[in-house]
Amino acid sequence: MDIGMKLISWNVNGLRAVAGKGFADVFAELDADFFCIQETKLQAGQIDLEFPGYRSFWNYADKKGYSGTAIYSRHEPLSVSYGIGIDEHDHEGRVVTLEMPDFYLVNVYVPNSQDALRRLSYRMSWEDAFRDYVSALAARKGVIVCGDMNVAHEEIDLKNPATNHFNAGFSDEERGKMTELLAAGFVDSWRSQHPDEAKYSWWSYRMAARERNVGWRIDYFLVSDSLAPRIISTDIHNEIFGSDHCPVELVLKD
Repeated sequence: MDIGMKLISWNVNGLRAVAGKGFADVFAELDADFFCIQETKLQAGQIDLEFPGYRSFWNYADKKGYSGTAIYSRHEPLSVSYGIGIDEHDHEGRVVTLEMPDFYLVNVYVPNSQDALRRLSYRMSWEDAFRDYVSALAARKGVIVCGDMNVAHEEIDLKNPATNHFNAGFSDEERGKMTELLAAGFVDSWRSQHPDEAKYSWWSYRMAARERNVGWRIDYFLVSDSLAPRIISTDIHNEIFGSDHCPVELVLKD
């Protein structure tokens, strides 16, 4: 039976660290067609981690030990691009795009607004540029956007919305930009299938947050409206450890 095309996204919070915590086993177990990772925290040549049957595509930050994205793919892309084509935004290794025959796959690690929202103004300019980028792709063919988007969109997407209202990841400004992105023609795949379920993909390392499941859902698969009818299933693998995030999953009809 053909189960469709499986995609996984995981912020690994340092690929070298998670490689020592069973990453290869998780990779094999999840058995994805596309495995997208964020926060590799690598430079070229710092790790040799390839898997039979997959090609990998890496975008490194200029700054050592920071950010970085990669995609492992079972399928040969028509083209690959790194960044969004705007110099101001393309030095932190935040985006890898694969063009496939009938869709674009965009793996993204969205900038964190940081404590006291000190990077919020940069984040806002990033959001507008990124929305323009994926909207232009969607004018050509379907688009899948996945990654750590560093925002809990609605109150159901985090355990303690009231006390986090003005914090990075749940500010009105960041939530508003996610609303704008969805309104530009994208569907939050997991929420579309689980409208009333609270399930999280990230937990602070402080105060035993994961043990107590005091978490946030900030890792997403968004699909352009044209691809939404192809959604078979979605999942948040909160049983998988190794990072402060867990993998999220999307399965589409081929």
